[in-house]
Amino acid sequence: MEVARSIGAGSSGADRSEGRFAAPPFSARGPVSEQLLAALRRPTADADETLAGFSGTIADALTQTDDIARDDDLQLALLILHGLHYGSVVDADEDWEWHPETVAARVAIERAFERELRDRVSSVPLPAPDAEAVASALFELTKPTPGPSVARFVAKHATNEQAREYVVLRSVYTLKEADAQTWSIPRLNGRAKAALVEIQADEYGGGRPERMHSAIFARTMRELGLDDSYGAYLDAVPAITIASFTMMSMFGLNRRLRGASAGHYAAYEMTSSLPNRMLGDGFRRLGYGEEVTDYFDEHVEADAVHEQIAGRDLAGGLAEHEPSLVPDIMFGAAASMMVDGWAAERTLQEWEAGRSALRQALHADRRAALEEVS
Repeated sequence: MEVARSIGAGSSGADRSEGRFAAPPFSARGPVSEQLLAALRRPTADADETLAGFSGTIADALTQTDDIARDDDLQLALLILHGLHYGSVVDADEDWEWHPETVAARVAIERAFERELRDRVSSVPLPAPDAEAVASALFELTKPTPGPSVARFVAKHATNEQAREYVVLRSVYTLKEADAQTWSIPRLNGRAKAALVEIQADEYGGGRPERMHSAIFARTMRELGLDDSYGAYLDAVPAITIASFTMMSMFGLNRRLRGASAGHYAAYEMTSSLPNRMLGDGFRRLGYGEEVTDYFDEHVEADAVHEQIAGRDLAGGLAEHEPSLVPDIMFGAAASMMVDGWAAERTLQEWEAGRSALRQALHADRRAALEEVS
């Protein structure tokens, strides 16, 4: 059964006039996300009622979990809380963004998530606080490996259904591509700030809205018969994939983690160009044309440039300006490789076993499904 629904489906003027907001196109995954979603359907004036005991619910969930990165309830809740800053994730009273209860909830989950990441990231050698040394260390950390990868699988083996699943998985971040890193711009200075702005200008289409990378990706989704509204497939996406995006948002939204954000972004760009070439080839193998492959082809060239800017000028420039942030720069890069590696490993395991990589499998052809319904 297709899991796509439209953001705001079922909303009406009557709902808002009665102080209620539209239900999101996805479901709660446990007590934390359930209470949060219920509260967000009502105005902040009702917070004493709707979020009564919420801090205790979060504390219990954090105590009971042994793996926040793979915890469905906590990862969905964190995505929703970050979504109050981004917008277009849930329909809600805008005053929830900075309400003390939602801010406290976000901070509580983030701090526990950060501790888990720091505990699990393997230690990496720290380079000197020199731009070239930092760039060299990052390129060494992210150098390509010859083993299996999701991109290689899509290039050579993926079925049409698996290729569409890949796009659904990627949509959690890519429909908001680069926004998580943009939070860092006012937290940086000099060379690092200029570098990040240069990268982001490309990400946002150089002033052409139709060439924004998120917009190109949305077109890819539509051409594949997928719903490009944010969250339409969130029920189908596993927690570890959500964690990849919440980690970026956490790094970007917290000034004290600006080093981790810079290192993460450098690693992300350094591991993008070659995989996107393979992905484009995979979709061409399946018979798709430029309207689908444009997104991947765009990133082959763009990210080959971005990786140099991100490594030397963003991360390296930040290290030279604030040498004390070198450990966090390398932590952010290593965390990127680790969490994205976990997500990729899960996807490959499911596909190689002949199973869907989604929590809920997609219908093979959305257009056909709509025709059947009609």
